[in-house]
Amino acid sequence: MALRKKVHVLVVAVCAVALAPAADAQLLPGGLPSLPGRLPVVSDVVDGAEDRTTRTAQGVRDLAGLDRLKALLRANPRVLEPDDQGRPVVRGEVLAVSPSPEALRRALDAGFVEARRERSGELGIELVTLTPPRGMDARQAVRRLRALDPSGDYDFNHIYAGAGLVGVAGLAAMAPAAGGAAGARVGLVDGGVEASHPDFRGVAIEQRGFAKGAPKAGTHGTAAASLIAARDYGSAGPGARLLAADVYGVGPTGGSASAIVGALAWMSAAKVPVVNVSLVGPDNGALRAAVKALVGQGVLVVAAVGNDGPAAPPLYPASYPGVIAVTGVDKRGRALPEASANGQVAFAALGTEVRAAAPGGRKATLRGTSFAAPVVAGRLARLTSSPDPAKARAAVAALGRQAKDLGAPGPDRTFGAGEVEAGR
Repeated sequence: MALRKKVHVLVVAVCAVALAPAADAQLLPGGLPSLPGRLPVVSDVVDGAEDRTTRTAQGVRDLAGLDRLKALLRANPRVLEPDDQGRPVVRGEVLAVSPSPEALRRALDAGFVEARRERSGELGIELVTLTPPRGMDARQAVRRLRALDPSGDYDFNHIYAGAGLVGVAGLAAMAPAAGGAAGARVGLVDGGVEASHPDFRGVAIEQRGFAKGAPKAGTHGTAAASLIAARDYGSAGPGARLLAADVYGVGPTGGSASAIVGALAWMSAAKVPVVNVSLVGPDNGALRAAVKALVGQGVLVVAAVGNDGPAAPPLYPASYPGVIAVTGVDKRGRALPEASANGQVAFAALGTEVRAAAPGGRKATLRGTSFAAPVVAGRLARLTSSPDPAKARAAVAALGRQAKDLGAPGPDRTFGAGEVEAGR
């Protein structure tokens, strides 16, 4: 699949086949006949894992999160390789989570090389990136390290994708906007944000990069940020303050587990009470440890369940214990047929025909659970001001009382406590 950088259209829509059992359950265009007319779509693909579409004889077809990642792997064999399940990982890297000095010495003696060491005192994690000996692929390297240290935590440096249908476009100067001193504080782990967009006037945005070329304004990150913090429609309310971590930047290794862990460490140090992560991928030891530490501090980690369909395997971080998993619904309160199954859905929010900011000062119409999660994150941030387990539980309970019940009476596995609206 050829990769191109120019985005011609920023308006996105998708028609999903409700009964498709495969993970790739979203089609463009011409899906469900109940959707009116032929809907415009993003007309290209992007240079990273943030979002991905592909051209077919019938038009443009969205790839669900897992398939997008596999397409990324096929297009970038020099820097990516498959794990034991065929999912993309950074080539020649293995992540060791807080290895003991003795275990690290055994690894070095076996020919591994320490490439990076990142210590997060706030999360209580030391993440060591190891390079395997020449001729050893990542799968062999992980098996070797686990054999050398059976009680240790060693994993691939997995790549994660956005859970929504948009592309990456534009370059913008990243500088905090003025104002918003008294508003809710929210963290965002995503692509870059176009902080100069008119919708962010009066919103304080602090942005940092955790990948090559970051921060770089992107459609997915800009849209998610606006649904949280936009002056006129953001769910966090007036004067919101946003900490935006760009884990994609430029290039195919963006969205790696190590980048996301670094971003979460920043959120922990900044004492942000709520963090939105509209990204999906496999279970990963480093990511699991970081999320567990953040949840233990009383931070509400809000994550999209993904768009791979109910038959797909669990996606992370939404499926980790303690994470506030959010699914998407349409304007009639029906679950999106492409929404991934998740045994701990906490809330639902609108996930289709979502209007949000896009690079270049424009607006986009979007679809996906990526754009449901930020609504919930912003609302929760209005209910808690600092990381604290008791405050976090109280905020979730309060939002549950405000949510619109859907499906069977009371909380259920499909909609959680019900649909949350932006409240603006």
